Amino acid sequence: MSADELRTAIQRSTLRFIASAVLHNHAVAQRVGLGASDSQLLSLLNLHGPLTPGRLAEHTGLTTGTVTGVIDRLEAAGFVRRERDTADRRRVLVTPVPEAMAALGEHYREHAEHLDAVLAARDEAQLRVIADFLADLTGS
Repeated sequence: MSADELRTAIQRSTLRFIASAVLHNHAVAQRVGLGASDSQLLSLLNLHGPLTPGRLAEHTGLTTGTVTGVIDRLEAAGFVRRERDTADRRRVLVTPVPEAMAALGEHYREHAEHLDAVLAARDEAQLRVIADFLADLTGS
């Protein structure tokens, strides 16, 4: 396969992967009674840990008002709680509830196991290329 063909194949596979992830996430959100924005906010908290509503708005691109509504829904459903920041009592942190996150994680277990198996089949050099590629894609 030529370099151009490889790039095209990678682009198509990346789009298929993104679509699959979005659709699976949407299905899980529906199963547990959440909206798409709700589950994405939970994903951010899972990645970054407790965040202020302002930081969640920055990460999601949603308005602070919309983020407040999402936090209200997630709190009512038992997925997050608002806590005062111990370093600055004026700040509120949105903190995931570990038990709820563990239960939610069960809906993603099969995908996580598949990802682990795919990565386990790669050597260290291949893993470095994959890690660099994903870091470049996500700007991290």
